[in-house]
Amino acid sequence: MAFIAGRVLLPFACGYFMSYLFRSVNAVIAPNLQRDLGIGAGDLGTLTAAYFIAFAAFQLPLGILLDRFGPRRVQAVLLLSAALGAVVFAVGSGLSHLIIGRALIGLGVAGGLMAAMKAIALWLPKERWALANGVFMTAGGLGALAATLPVELALEHAHWTMLFWGLAGLTVLASLTIFFVVPERPRAAATQTVGLGTQLRECGQFLADRRFWRIAPVSMMGMASGMAIQGLWAGPYLRDVGGLDRAAAAQVLFLLAAALTAGFTLTGIAADGLQRRGIPLSRTMVWGVVLYALVLAAMASGWVPTNPLLWIAFGIISNTTVLAYPILSGQFSLEQAGRVNTLLNGVVFGFTFFAQAGMGWLIDLWPRGTDGSYPVEAYRWTFGLALILLLLTLGWFLRGERAAQALTAGRPTE
Repeated sequence: MAFIAGRVLLPFACGYFMSYLFRSVNAVIAPNLQRDLGIGAGDLGTLTAAYFIAFAAFQLPLGILLDRFGPRRVQAVLLLSAALGAVVFAVGSGLSHLIIGRALIGLGVAGGLMAAMKAIALWLPKERWALANGVFMTAGGLGALAATLPVELALEHAHWTMLFWGLAGLTVLASLTIFFVVPERPRAAATQTVGLGTQLRECGQFLADRRFWRIAPVSMMGMASGMAIQGLWAGPYLRDVGGLDRAAAAQVLFLLAAALTAGFTLTGIAADGLQRRGIPLSRTMVWGVVLYALVLAAMASGWVPTNPLLWIAFGIISNTTVLAYPILSGQFSLEQAGRVNTLLNGVVFGFTFFAQAGMGWLIDLWPRGTDGSYPVEAYRWTFGLALILLLLTLGWFLRGERAAQALTAGRPTE
């Protein structure tokens, strides 16, 4: 296990660390981008969300590449795209250039989690997958942590463009570490012969399957709203609604990222413990979504906007819908589970683009103050809409669960 941790998990964790750092960094540098580019919330949301649309679009070919060439080579090459995107972001002279850079970053980190899961499946026995995945995902939380106070401190001494030059260098280092440190694992010939046509046909079948769409909406809304807020809108919210300056906002974002890191592990431990006591993953996810809805309601109301407990709860509970992945896997065969999860991942991140950009355009409907801030009402309506959509998708999931249980029991649905 020590060999696997040192030669496999840690190198891939470096890439996942960079993925979350890139995903979250705009929450801190948002004022700099708005000042230097002269853009409002709508353009800022679109710029930041370009990461997600490129990330989502690459999920289908990613699965084929991982099966054909293995996670070591695929992830090492992809990270070079992220490094190039960071350079484009640093040297870009306008909004369109930065959008291209951000999209290249999203493409480059698209394999951060899935490549690692593929490597874990190749190197570890099945009974160790859950533990390895939980430990590995902590690296993402550490990346989110690095995107808060450390970034704020760096901005006190250097321009944000220099920050992205540094991130480009770190990304190249992560790429080289994966390529030269991770050993190659021989793959069965059958895993290298799945063609694009077959993959597309199977994905079409999954998309037409009611089991997929029973859980996909609540997963999309839960994860998309959480990533959109944590990765961007939490920072402006703390400044505009909470009245915090940049340094104080960065401290709260650091606390949020720490809770997010803990949440990855706590969610897995709690779900595993409850499942062993006979409580299914679906019920655990439902209660987690209910708690997350309460947190969103508090944020939408503007009640105690800077209270640390609010942001700790947000960081821990917003992870809950990640349980949709093992729930969905259990609905399909082992041979299909990986492709179903990749498809769900693409749908979730694709929707996150619209969630993060849409929040910006909605906030932009309200006029900015002389200091560049937006009124409380802008965030109240934006976060309130996210809450309503979350509850609607939760209701859809519960309705589908009830119908499935009735079908299994041989009873007609009411």
